[in-house]
Amino acid sequence: MTLPIDPSALSPEDVGEEQATVERDHEAAIELVRETCEAVGFGVPVEFSPSDLLNEKVDADRDPYYVLGACNPEVADRALDASDGHIGALFPCNMIVWQEEPGVQRVYHVSIMRIARLVGLAPDDDTWDDIVADTGEYVDECFSRLAEHDDVTYPA
Repeated sequence: MTLPIDPSALSPEDVGEEQATVERDHEAAIELVRETCEAVGFGVPVEFSPSDLLNEKVDADRDPYYVLGACNPEVADRALDASDGHIGALFPCNMIVWQEEPGVQRVYHVSIMRIARLVGLAPDDDTWDDIVADTGEYVDECFSRLAEHDDVTYPA
């Protein structure tokens, strides 16, 4: 299989990558991210722990890893229309919280809106530019609010 894009040529900005480190226990970090998402206009309709599932089903022995599926319904509705429904295959926008070590959690996000455009699931037009910008503002606000906490830092 040949990939339609060269992944090594992509920058973190190309995929809308954002991340921060939270120095608190895993459950407290999840709660902080959930509350911050909701405060900036993301709902969190889906949550699950891949680590719990894999540890149970295949004895994976994974450290805590949690997915918060964030969604702004107004932007999601516009994105479905603009992509002829294709973006739904990538819904929701995920905020990941994984334990790097006890008491240290990584919060990680990539933009499904940017990735959808890169792989051809979304149009390369002004309407999609607006959707990417709007979701980017929510994510930027979320990470800005996380940074207001003394125990949150950004990687160098």
